[in-house]
Amino acid sequence: MRIGILSRNPQLFSTRRLAAAARERGHAVAIIDTTSVAVHIGGDERQARAPQLLVADVPGLAGAAELPALDAIIPRIGTSVTFYGLAVVRQFETAGVLTTASSGAIACSRDKLQSLQVMSQAALPIPRTAVVARPEALFAAVEAVGGLPTVVKLIHGTQGRGVFLAHHFATISAILQKAAESNRQAIVQEFVAEAGGRDWRLIVIGNRCVAAMVRQAAPGEFRANLHRGGAAAPFTPDAATARLAVAAAQAHGLAVAGVDLLPSGRGNLLLEVNSSPGLEGIERATGMDIAGEIVRYVENAHRQRAATMPGPRR
Repeated sequence: MRIGILSRNPQLFSTRRLAAAARERGHAVAIIDTTSVAVHIGGDERQARAPQLLVADVPGLAGAAELPALDAIIPRIGTSVTFYGLAVVRQFETAGVLTTASSGAIACSRDKLQSLQVMSQAALPIPRTAVVARPEALFAAVEAVGGLPTVVKLIHGTQGRGVFLAHHFATISAILQKAAESNRQAIVQEFVAEAGGRDWRLIVIGNRCVAAMVRQAAPGEFRANLHRGGAAAPFTPDAATARLAVAAAQAHGLAVAGVDLLPSGRGNLLLEVNSSPGLEGIERATGMDIAGEIVRYVENAHRQRAATMPGPRR
C-alpha cells in the first residue's frame, strides 16, 4: 500500500512510529506537511470530480508537483492548522482515498461543545456542562453544573491548554470575557473532586480498545495531561469501560481515537475524544505497539473496501 501521514513535523514521536510501523509491514510511506498541499478546484470536468492536489517540499519531489496517488492517509492535524487541514482531508476523501479520520469526525472532536452534544445525543455519560452567551446567565449556568468550583474550558484546545479551575464567579467571568475578546468561546463544566486529579486514556481502533493508561495529575494540578506534568501507568479497563470508549469513538465516526474518561461517584464520565491521540505517553506506559495496530487497521479497512469496489482492484 501507499500510505500518506499528514503531519507538519516528521520528527514527532507519533509520526516516526507510524511511518516505521508502516514500512516494517512493507508499505510505501510519504510524510506530508499538510500546509504544503495546495488544492486546485474547478476547471475541466475531471478536476471538478477529483480536485488536483499539489504538494511542495516533499523528499523525492522537486518543487510543486502533483501528489502521487495514495491508498490511505493517516491525518495528524495540529490544532493550529485545523481549518486548512480539514480542507486537505476533505479533498482526499473526494478523491476516494481511505482515511482513518474523516474531515467531519476531526471537526467534531476538535469542538468540545459539539463533541459533548454528540455524546449526549448518543445517551453516553458526560460531566454536567453549560454554555452561555450573556454574563447575566452565568450564575444559573454554574449552579446547573453543580456550583463552585467549576471547570472552565475553551471550546478549542488540546493537551490541557485552555482549561481552568475557577473558585469564584469573578474568575469565570474574567475568563469568558477574555475568550470573547479573542473571538473564542468557553464552556463551564462540573468539577469532579472525587476523581482526585486522575483520568483514563483509552485508545480505540475500529471496534476495539487496544490500550489504556491511567494518568495522575502532578501535585497542585487538577489536569492529568502528561504535557502538564502528569504521570502515566498501564491500566486494564473493565468490559463496560472499554465498551463506553468504543461507543464514544463511534459516535464521532472515528476509526482511531483517544478517549478520555473520568471516574466519578455516579460512574465513569466521558471527557473528550481525540482524533489524533499522541502515541508516546501510552506506548511507553503500556509497552503496546499502537502504531502497528493502526497500520493493521488501515490494511484491513483497505482490503475490505477493495473487496466491495466494482471494477479493477488496486
